[in-house]
Amino acid sequence: MASEHSDSGRAASTKIVISGGFGAGKTTFVGAVSEIVPLRTEALVTNASAGVDGLESTPQKSTTTVAMDFGRISLGDDLVLYLFGTPGQRRFWFMWDDLVRGAIGAIILVDPRRLADSFAAVDFFEARDLPFLVAVNEFDDAPRYPLPAVRKALALPDRVPMIAVDARSRESAKTALIAIAEYALSRLSAVGG
Repeated sequence: MASEHSDSGRAASTKIVISGGFGAGKTTFVGAVSEIVPLRTEALVTNASAGVDGLESTPQKSTTTVAMDFGRISLGDDLVLYLFGTPGQRRFWFMWDDLVRGAIGAIILVDPRRLADSFAAVDFFEARDLPFLVAVNEFDDAPRYPLPAVRKALALPDRVPMIAVDARSRESAKTALIAIAEYALSRLSAVGG
C-alpha cells in the first residue's frame, strides 16, 4: 500500500498486517487498538472444526476469523495505520497473499503455549522478505518465557525484533505497532539509501 502524503497536511497512511496462529489474539489485538469499530469476519466455531482447527488448546474459543479483521489507528497527526488481521486456520491461509499486498510490515502474534503454531507465519513473511516482528502475547494462563528463549525456539535471526505484548491492551498493541512501523521504515530507508 503506497504511503500518501501531501503538502495539504494530510497524514501519510500505510498498511500493517497482524498475523499468527489460530487463537493467538489477532482479533483481540485489532479490536483493542483500533480507533474505529473494527470490521470482523468471525463465524461460530462448530463441531465441524474439531480435528481441523486444533481447538484442544483453546477450548473456550467460540468464534474464529474466516476472512480478516480490519481496523485503523492514527499515530500522531502525520501517520495512519490500516490494520489487517489474517485468519489463523490453515484452511484460510490462501488469503494471506492478498492481505499482505501493499503492507510495509507485519506483527506475528505468538501464543507461548503453542509456539509451533507460529512457524508458518514466520516462514511466510521471511519468504516474502516483508519486515515483521514477533510479539509474544502474554495470556493470563500462559507460561512466561524469556524472549531470548522464545527467539531460539522459533529459530529467529537477531535482526527480527521481538517484544512481549498484551493483545487486550491498547497501549501494549500501540507500542507493537510503533515498533513495526519504525522497523519497516528503517528497512525501507536502508534499501533506498
